[in-house]
Amino acid sequence: MFSEVIIIGAGAAGLMCALSAAQRGKQVIVLDHANKAGKKILMSGGGRCNFTNMFTEPENYLSKNEHFCKSALSRYTQWDFMAMVDKHGIPYHEKTLGQLFCDRKSSDILNMLLNECEQSGVEIRLNHSVESVEKQDDGFKLLVNGVSFQTPSLVIATGGLSIPTLGATGFGYDIARQFGLKLLETSAGLVPFTITDQLKAWCTELSGTALDCTVSCNGQTFKEAFLFTHRGLSGPAMLQISSFWKPGDAIEINLLPEENALEWLTQAKAERPNIELKTLLSEKFTKKVAYLMCQDWFESRPLKTYNEPEMAAMVDQLSNWKVTPSGTEGYRTAEVTLGGVDTDEVSSKTFEAKNVPGLYFIGEVLDVTGHLGGFNFQWAWASGYCCGQAV
Repeated sequence: MFSEVIIIGAGAAGLMCALSAAQRGKQVIVLDHANKAGKKILMSGGGRCNFTNMFTEPENYLSKNEHFCKSALSRYTQWDFMAMVDKHGIPYHEKTLGQLFCDRKSSDILNMLLNECEQSGVEIRLNHSVESVEKQDDGFKLLVNGVSFQTPSLVIATGGLSIPTLGATGFGYDIARQFGLKLLETSAGLVPFTITDQLKAWCTELSGTALDCTVSCNGQTFKEAFLFTHRGLSGPAMLQISSFWKPGDAIEINLLPEENALEWLTQAKAERPNIELKTLLSEKFTKKVAYLMCQDWFESRPLKTYNEPEMAAMVDQLSNWKVTPSGTEGYRTAEVTLGGVDTDEVSSKTFEAKNVPGLYFIGEVLDVTGHLGGFNFQWAWASGYCCGQAV
């Protein structure tokens, strides 16, 4: 069987590439080993799909080559994708920090992509596992479910290793290796931390409790909420900083992101010298958090009884709490995979492998990883669209 373009992977990037190429009149087949297209789209954003971010900039992406993402992001912007969403009448809202979510369900976005593909004549074949890929003079020969497919343009849109229960595999990396492309070490990104030290008791006791904070590690800082879980620390702030964390690193947490801790405590001591520390802390945190702080960090006494060194120690603990995670939950719950196909091997304009004509890589399989908040979907849309214009 012959097709002008074959795309392996019916996820966000693959479907976007398919409709982009088909709207140019290309004959396109999408192959996926899963039984359903766009599984990651469906589960994203708590079932509401955080499909892009209004403030998308190249600075929102991690890559060994920080310039690689600029071309695609400028040629297919968040506003372009929002225009497609508007065309299909899908209601959406901004949650926080430019993050756009569906009002209804993630399936609105998936159905939009599938409808665009159907209208353009894209053929999507699910439950189709690619057994082998061979380079030929006129393109590529694929063995799929025992049937031979041929194409001059093969697009790898297989994603990374995150959330294997949705069908994630290392297939795209295997193809890159087969054709001699360099790979960068992969690891789980946007992933909760696990805690096994003395903080574990806090995580168990406070499971489900969220606190606002700023969190810092390796020169990066994010200001969002974090969540205690039975296993450790999660929530947006921790997921964000996890992409910059390395095993053994401490993360620094400011539990009073809107306050100057020294000014707050000094003012409280002057104005309410007889208030117990635990009572004061419970005005900023839950009573349970305040109790644990006074049990493990501070002795709860009237503020007037604290001397300057004790006040300074308190300020440091509240505004520069150092936590060393034991690890992360890994690919099982990671939203993305860091690393992957080295972008030096691929054209930033067409996404074609520089040394393998006709072979393209898009989306998460590449060494481009967005921050939390719709940026990874925007990379899928942008890379998929631009590749679809080139195949």
